[in-house]
Amino acid sequence: MVKGLPAEWGVCSRTVLLDEYPHTFSYWNNIIAVGSTHGIIILDATTGSQIAILSGHAEPVFSLAFSSDGTLLVSGSYDGIIKLWDMQTGGVVKTFCGYTEPVYSISISVDHTTIVSGHGSEAIRLWNIQSGECYCTIRQHKWVHCVSFFPTDPQHFMSASGGTTQQWDIDGHQLGPMYDGNQIAFSPDGTLFLLHGEVVTVQGVSSGVVIAKFDAACSYFHPCCFSPNNRLVAVAADYNVCVWDITGPNPHLVETFIGHTSSITSLAFSSPSILISASLDKSVKFWKISASFTDPVVIDQKSTVLQAENGITIPAGLEGVVGTWGISAGHCKKPFKTVAKNSCQGNTQPINDRLIFIWHTNQDEKINIWDAEKGELLCTIDIPKGDIHDLRISGDGSRVFCLYSHYVQACDIWTEKAIGGVGFQDSIEEFLIVGSTLWAKIFPQQDRGWYFGIPGSSPVQHFKSYPGGFHLNSTKWWDTRISGIKDTVTGVVVFQLSRKPAGIQWNGQYLVVYYSKSSEVFVLDLNHVLQ
Repeated sequence: MVKGLPAEWGVCSRTVLLDEYPHTFSYWNNIIAVGSTHGIIILDATTGSQIAILSGHAEPVFSLAFSSDGTLLVSGSYDGIIKLWDMQTGGVVKTFCGYTEPVYSISISVDHTTIVSGHGSEAIRLWNIQSGECYCTIRQHKWVHCVSFFPTDPQHFMSASGGTTQQWDIDGHQLGPMYDGNQIAFSPDGTLFLLHGEVVTVQGVSSGVVIAKFDAACSYFHPCCFSPNNRLVAVAADYNVCVWDITGPNPHLVETFIGHTSSITSLAFSSPSILISASLDKSVKFWKISASFTDPVVIDQKSTVLQAENGITIPAGLEGVVGTWGISAGHCKKPFKTVAKNSCQGNTQPINDRLIFIWHTNQDEKINIWDAEKGELLCTIDIPKGDIHDLRISGDGSRVFCLYSHYVQACDIWTEKAIGGVGFQDSIEEFLIVGSTLWAKIFPQQDRGWYFGIPGSSPVQHFKSYPGGFHLNSTKWWDTRISGIKDTVTGVVVFQLSRKPAGIQWNGQYLVVYYSKSSEVFVLDLNHVLQ
C-alpha cells in the first residue's frame, strides 16, 4: 500500500495479502470468493479477513460466479472441471465434467437453472444444473475468455472471443449483431452493458444506444465493471485501475488507483464508494472512491514538463499554456497563457503566489523566464551550447539549473548571468534542487551535492549524502511499457509504472507521472519509502 497518497488521487484503504495467486474473484453482499492455485478463498469484504477455504479443485481456479441471491457459487478450473457450491455449508452441490479444456469464464443464470462456460478449446458450453449434463456446445474461432448471462434474463447471455462479442440464447442460437470487444460487463440492474476492446463502449441493453465511449488506454483482456448506481465504470489498465464517470455527455476520468505491482485479474464495486481489485502480485486491494467529482481539466496532449514542488504545473509545448495544480486537492487551480510556443524543455515554480515559467527551444541558446501571473517576460539568459536534458528552478525562484549530459550550469534569474557549473565524468541519473543546493545521483550509485548560494563564488561541494535519504531513483527502461522506482541501496523496486510516461519527476517526496495519450497525471507520496 502506498501510504500518504492524497485522497483525490486514489486511496487504498486496505490490502489483503495472499499466499497464492488470485486468478479471479466474484463478489456478493460483502463476501469475496477468490479463485487461487489450490482452491477458493472466501474473504469478508468488510474486514478483509479470511472466512473459509473451499477445497476440491486439483488445478488452479480461473473462473468464479455467484448466483443472483448469493446462495450458490460456480467455479471453473484449469482442468476443465466445473463445481457448484452451497455457500451455506461450503459443500459441493454438483460437479460438471467430461471435458479437459481450461474454463476461463463462467456464469450462472438468474433463475439458477443454467450454467454457461467459456473454454480454451474455442468452445462455449451450456450446462443443465438439475441434470448436470452439457446439452449444447458452441464452437468459436478463438479461445473464449468471457461469458456472462444477462442479470435479469435467464434465457440470454453474451460471449467474447477473438476480439468479437455476440449474444446467444440458451439453445445456442446467435442473436443480434456482433460487436467489437474482448471483455463484457453488465450493470447490476441489467439496463447497460460494457464492451472493452480497443475502446470502451457502454450501451443500453434494450435500446442498443451508445451511452458512453472512450479510450481507456489499456489492453484487451483486462477486467472491467459498473458501480452499483451505474454512474461509474472501472477498467483495469495493466497494473492500475481507472474509474470513469459516464453520467454526462462527455465521459471523463475521475480516479486512478496505483499500487499493484502485477497484472490485475478481477474488479468489482462493493458499494458506490469502494472498489475491489485482485492482482497477480498476490494481493486484494480495497480502494476508496472520492465522495464527489468535478469536471476534468482538459490538458494539452503535448505537455511533457512536470514540477513536483508546492504543486503541479504542466507547460504545453505547442500552445504555451501553463496549468497550476494542487497536489493535495488534485485539481487545476488556474491556466496561464504564455508565448512559449514550440518549447522543448521547460520548468515552472510557484514563488510567493507568482508563477515563474522557464523554457528553452532548439532554435537558440537562451533561457526565457516568464511571469505567468503578470503575463510578461522577465528576462532572457544566454546559456552554453549543447543538448539540454532538463531545466529546473530553485525553490526560492532565484536560480535556474540547466542539465546537460555531463554538466550542470546554474544561472541567476535576477542578474541574468551564469554563476557557475559542475561537470561529471559519468552521466546524471537523477537530480534535485533544494534551496540553492544541487543534489545529484551520478552513475553508478554516487550521491553528490553542490551549494550555489554564494554570490560571485564557485559552487561548494558537499561531502555528505543527501540528508533526506537520496537513494531512490528511476529504474532503467527494460522495455517500452514498464518503469519503476528503485531503492538503489537495497536494489528493491518499491513501485512500478505500467506504461511508459511522457514525463516523470520526483522531488524527494512526491513522484509525479504524466501520460500524454490519456492526459493522466499521477501523484504518489513516496516519503514512507525513506523512513
